[in-house]
Amino acid sequence: MTDLTTIPPSVDLELAELARRHRAASSVGMQVLNYVGGRAEGLLDKLPGPVRSGLDDATARALELALSSARRSREVVPDQKPWLTTALATAMGAAGGVGGLPSALAELPVTVTVLFRAIQAVAAEYGFDPDDPQIARECLTVFSSAGPLAEDDGAEMAFLSARVTLTGATVHGLIARIAPRLATVLGQKLAAQAVPLLGAAAGAATNYAYTSYYQNMAHVHFGLLRLSEQSGRDRVTLVAELKDQIEVSRKKKRIR
Repeated sequence: MTDLTTIPPSVDLELAELARRHRAASSVGMQVLNYVGGRAEGLLDKLPGPVRSGLDDATARALELALSSARRSREVVPDQKPWLTTALATAMGAAGGVGGLPSALAELPVTVTVLFRAIQAVAAEYGFDPDDPQIARECLTVFSSAGPLAEDDGAEMAFLSARVTLTGATVHGLIARIAPRLATVLGQKLAAQAVPLLGAAAGAATNYAYTSYYQNMAHVHFGLLRLSEQSGRDRVTLVAELKDQIEVSRKKKRIR
């Protein structure tokens, strides 16, 4: 374990804030699970077989659409306040949930685009240019996190250690690597939206949780990237120090 006493105070404070963001990321998702009932793994079993088998391809297409649509939309629609983005995504989730699975599937690519724009807005907040091809790939990488309904912190942290080394010509390769992970996450969202009798309410709740989650994880991702540039520490070292911060706060919570 890293000796936190050796970390400069300014870095320590930044890491503490990022640890708080990390804790907040999944808290809403757990409330959604309680709302729709069951565990995240069980939600996927509720999807029809053809939908489950086609999720990878559907997710890859949604990511491709998000990448191109976000680039065009940024030229005419500026980044919105986080609360406004969350409100928009929540409303779309409600609309998607009204008609059950068919309408939820139709709403999915639009929601992925809104989530991608939310991630781009966080990148810009930390001083990065979302239109830079490398930063666009960093934004895509945020989608490889575990998702708001996951209970595995290790999976959540793994994406932070990954270095995006693909060139612009191989961005499709990056999408191909991310899509299977995100497909599982989006499958959980679809299944939650399709829960009988909950419909629009479940759709609104899941989209609220997903928007909150990816905004917070984007803060962690780009906060670490900026901190690495400012402090001269490599990102892998900072991820290890962040993990220590999270473990310390987890122990304090258990003691209480």
